[in-house]
Amino acid sequence: MVFETILNPIFSPLLRLPFLLAIVIISFIISFLMILAYKKFTDQSLMKDLKGEIKELQKEMRKLRDKPQEMMQVQKRAMETNMKYMMHSFKPMLITFIPIIIIFGWLNSHMAYFPLVEDQSFDVLMEFKEGTEGVVELVDITDIEALNDKKQTIKEDVVKFELKGATGEYTLKFMLGEEVYENDIIIIDQGQDRVYKQPIKKFRNMKLSKLTVNNQKILAFEGIPVLSTLPWFGGFGWLGSYILFSLIFSLTLRKLFKVY
Repeated sequence: MVFETILNPIFSPLLRLPFLLAIVIISFIISFLMILAYKKFTDQSLMKDLKGEIKELQKEMRKLRDKPQEMMQVQKRAMETNMKYMMHSFKPMLITFIPIIIIFGWLNSHMAYFPLVEDQSFDVLMEFKEGTEGVVELVDITDIEALNDKKQTIKEDVVKFELKGATGEYTLKFMLGEEVYENDIIIIDQGQDRVYKQPIKKFRNMKLSKLTVNNQKILAFEGIPVLSTLPWFGGFGWLGSYILFSLIFSLTLRKLFKVY
């Protein structure tokens, strides 16, 4: 909650942009800050020398493919040099790790799914352990309306409720005999910033295995010719597209700022 208060004023304006543009901007900002941290907290002269030494040792290993004993000696030196390089890279990694994890948490809460919207129906799918029988009842909640029966009989280990509601935060409650299952949801007004609770919740030591609210997953390249039909690319959400763009920006910025 504290981090939400800090990050919302910074990143919330991005929620009003097209999803792909927002991810490109976030990827660039994070990549830029990481490159600056890397340049500031490492000895770039030493890093350049170590990187050059690694490349020379790799060339030498390629020449010694027919001499395994000599190649092993060079490989050992390459591993030691590579370890030195990694150790010097460790400090900026530690400095940037926690802020990035916090930002990733915010992205996962705002950019992975479309939100539930006021007066638009949504499904809640409940998957039970094999062989579970009985009637699941939705406990009455003010401002949440069941569009099908509030009592659903388990068929083939599955139950589905169709609901809609007014703007607000709710805890959905379902009962099967003496067991009670709860799941938090957020319903927003059409004009509000994108926010939601995680739509999938797993249960342990209960008859219910998994509860899924059908928030639609955001696909970064949906609707973009060619890219949306490519394997992997078509299924990229915020994380896949972030990794793709951050790699592009990191490589470009490293060359631009001569970071080794």
